[in-house]
Amino acid sequence: MDRTRVAGIIPMENGFAFMHRKDVIKRKDYQEYYTFPGGGLEDGETPEEGTIREIKEEFGIDVKIVKKLYETYSDKFQQKEIFYLCEYVSGKFGTGEGPEFSNDPKYADSGKYLPEIIKREDVRNILLLPSEIKEKLLEDMQNLYL
Repeated sequence: MDRTRVAGIIPMENGFAFMHRKDVIKRKDYQEYYTFPGGGLEDGETPEEGTIREIKEEFGIDVKIVKKLYETYSDKFQQKEIFYLCEYVSGKFGTGEGPEFSNDPKYADSGKYLPEIIKREDVRNILLLPSEIKEKLLEDMQNLYL
């Protein structure tokens, strides 16, 4: 059965909030990269609710959904991914307490999760996955001021 992964695109401080992944053992292709905050849906959750919950877990901030920006399908992971433009509401960035930060052994091969804000002009210089969403974001960036 296909999964749905949701993610947020969050403009903050003249940049965007991403998760910097380092020392990722389980991926042979990339041991270090950036990704959009998000994850899988829990039972009964709407994609919007899941996005808000995941961002709270990963970054410790509250956001509101502005609109759906992109949707892709990954054959590799057999999942649909939905990307929402989010607006920062409140909270201290970098205080997430999701399972990624719990030292749970099931995350041992996942490496470090480091919340970071990347300036707009630097986004094109980082390895941001998925790459097709990075390209769309670069094209649309000037229109995503909140």
